[in-house]
Amino acid sequence: MKFLKTAEIRTQFLDYFRRQGHTIVPSSPLVPEHDPTLLFTNAGMVQFKDVFLGRETRTYTRAASCQKCLRAGGKHNDLENVGYTARHHTFFEMLGNFSFGDYFKREAIGYAWEFLTKGLEIPPEKLWVTVYEEDDEAASIWLDEIRVDPKRFSRIGAPDNFWSMGDVGPCGPCTEIFYDHGPEVPGGPPGTPEADGDRYVEIWNLVFMQYDRSADGTLRPLPKPSVDTGMGLERIAAVLQGVHSNYDIDIFQHLIRAAAKVVGTDDLASSSLRVIADHIRASAFLVAEGILPANEGRGYVLRRIIRRAVRHGYRLGCRDLFFYKLVAPLGEVMGDAYPEIVAKRDQIERLLRREEERFAETLEQGMKILEDSLRKIQGKRLPGELIFRLYDTYGFPVDLTRDFALEHGIELDLEGFEREMEKQRQRARAASGFDAGHHKVIPIHAQTRFVGYDALRCDARVLALLKDDAEAERLEAGDKGVVILDRTPFYAEGGGQVGDKGLIRAGEGTLFRVEDTKKQGDTWLHFGHVVQGTLSRGAAVVAEVDEEARNATALNHTATHLLHAALRRLLGEHVQQKGSLVEPERLRFDFSHFEPLSRAQLEEIERLVNQQIRRNLEVSAEVMAYDAALAAGAIALFGEKYGDRVRVLKVGDFSVELCGGTHVTRSGDIGFFKITGESGVAAGVRRIEAVTGEYAVRWAQQADRTLQALGELFRSPVDKLVDKARQSLEHSRRLEKELERLQAKLAAQAGGDLASRAVEVDGVKVLAAKVEGGDPKALRNTLDQLKNKLGSVVVVLATEKDGKVTLVAGVSNDLTDRLKAGELVNFVAHQVGGKGGGRPDFAQAGGTAPEKLDQALASVVDWVKERF
Repeated sequence: MKFLKTAEIRTQFLDYFRRQGHTIVPSSPLVPEHDPTLLFTNAGMVQFKDVFLGRETRTYTRAASCQKCLRAGGKHNDLENVGYTARHHTFFEMLGNFSFGDYFKREAIGYAWEFLTKGLEIPPEKLWVTVYEEDDEAASIWLDEIRVDPKRFSRIGAPDNFWSMGDVGPCGPCTEIFYDHGPEVPGGPPGTPEADGDRYVEIWNLVFMQYDRSADGTLRPLPKPSVDTGMGLERIAAVLQGVHSNYDIDIFQHLIRAAAKVVGTDDLASSSLRVIADHIRASAFLVAEGILPANEGRGYVLRRIIRRAVRHGYRLGCRDLFFYKLVAPLGEVMGDAYPEIVAKRDQIERLLRREEERFAETLEQGMKILEDSLRKIQGKRLPGELIFRLYDTYGFPVDLTRDFALEHGIELDLEGFEREMEKQRQRARAASGFDAGHHKVIPIHAQTRFVGYDALRCDARVLALLKDDAEAERLEAGDKGVVILDRTPFYAEGGGQVGDKGLIRAGEGTLFRVEDTKKQGDTWLHFGHVVQGTLSRGAAVVAEVDEEARNATALNHTATHLLHAALRRLLGEHVQQKGSLVEPERLRFDFSHFEPLSRAQLEEIERLVNQQIRRNLEVSAEVMAYDAALAAGAIALFGEKYGDRVRVLKVGDFSVELCGGTHVTRSGDIGFFKITGESGVAAGVRRIEAVTGEYAVRWAQQADRTLQALGELFRSPVDKLVDKARQSLEHSRRLEKELERLQAKLAAQAGGDLASRAVEVDGVKVLAAKVEGGDPKALRNTLDQLKNKLGSVVVVLATEKDGKVTLVAGVSNDLTDRLKAGELVNFVAHQVGGKGGGRPDFAQAGGTAPEKLDQALASVVDWVKERF
């Protein structure tokens, strides 16, 4: 049997099937394209799914691939087992060969056996073969043609050896090949009661798509039977490298040694190191594909994986940032096959480090509470209230609490946790006051033809009118309502662009002002009110869009496309649109990115967008098939639903996106683009706000007026204003420091003067006095001076200004077990119309009744006496 490194196996597999006439197809992304049923690509056949279903044809009928896969969320989730078993991973590679109506069982079985026994030189006596119990054809090929030893062959039932894509559709029997690790490893052959042991490990599964299952369960032969196979690269590497655990193969050993070095441990057998080594692969590959940590969807899975790895570093005693340092070692062993890991190393490291920093404080707090709770709880069950408090107060994920519990053999009271979560949801609903019935579906189903790409005015007929959410025959002057037309130039809100405004005219005297336009299916809804006259159902009308508002909106919409393209070019292809608002006055663009943009980056983005504006690029729209649009390089927005035919918007050679909005005809129409703000709106999501055209000119003019006004205030030319302002600030700071020094000196003097006024109560000095002209900071300084001078002391100092009272109270540390500064200051503050609080040794308060201050201060001595 050959000893081969993982990379060599990958190459040898693809080379073998290339020689057998297979087209070598690159791995598809971890995020499945056009498949909403999957969170991640979890098998090699995912990218060929539509080919198997007959929805898509390729130029080849034989294919082979090494597919990146991930199982860490949704239905296919191995996350909790990773690190505790020999063969579970989040990220893994799947070798596969496929036939689309070409060869079938005989060839597929022959290829598999030849590759294993001759290509990899695995002894036949180390292999065990299974077939579906009713598949006599496959059994005959194995026994009569391949001549597998009948003693190492078994028939298995449907749960293990019959595959289906779903309840209906393509399905068929499987044949599986197992490797026998030898009698020294516990476990029995496949199909026996002892099969769950580790002796026999499945290394290759060959699926024969032979039937089409109907809803009633009937199996009909497919006209073009196909083959789908899968062999885990990590598993076959373990076999060829003579190890039992996948974590002992070359790739993982390299990562485990690197992880041990960065966390500072010598225990290379630690399960935590296996977790970290596995999770750096998943995390790096997800980030390389543009997935960012988030609180939902794929981003949430990534965040869970990163945080789980960090927690295992914490478990090994590492309190420093470490996880991001493993991207470089990963590139060393996988960069040749996946060059994006090397090319995007800096980006991946920055994002992982940022997420690790964000989680560090949460981890420290959460782990301390968990460990303390473990010592206190009765029995072996973590209460739901504690799980919820960790989650709600400290942001500690339930998944990590579950991980911790698994390691310590503790059960989780998840029912109690859910009860607490439901209470929180009820509180949130009560606080929001949201009426779910507020947004009602309009009870009208009519088809409106949109003509607004080519015209801002058109003749139309009123198909329906609504008033108070009910159909109406007419709308009178002053009535608010909805108008539905058979055709319209009004753009309905969508894709971030606001709906058009304008007028609908009927005859000589009827005028309906459109204040917003929305869409419900194929029905355009014109919201507004009748300005004059009566609008009736069936009336012939003229619909006119507000041209100025539409044009201003178009400038902003095309600018968002330029902005999106500029962001991707300058920041990286991980940038994806996460939302937008396009209206006449401004644009707002939300996008995925892991850190704030610097001033230099914003200026470069502005420069690049304005450069495209000056190029006066042609803006064109073309309707084409969805797949053809993507093949042409069009960007589809994640989460948007598209039909079979889509509108592709091109801005010269700079931007290609799917978009149904309205745009300028040339980029030069935008005139000028100016960013007015950049901020964060959610974890991993940034927002840019900007203006264009006339609004950008107004913004620049206002900025210029502001600069001129500041120049006049500082008596400085605008080009020297920054230096002048800096000088003024430095002078101000020097004066503030001098003022603080003088106040401290005065406080010391005042403390000396006030100390003589203290009275003694049972050996304790008590002082309650008014300080003239003192601010809060001066009061605190004076109080500190008095505490240092008088020793065992209780002090209340007060000052008044503009009808307000400021109070500070101090108690020396030797008295705080009997006297609390917070209680004392509140006692005084209550008498002068205020309240306050603080520590046992220091507190402060305010009040609004200075006329009662003298009497309140006089009562302090009696308050102290009562407590002795």
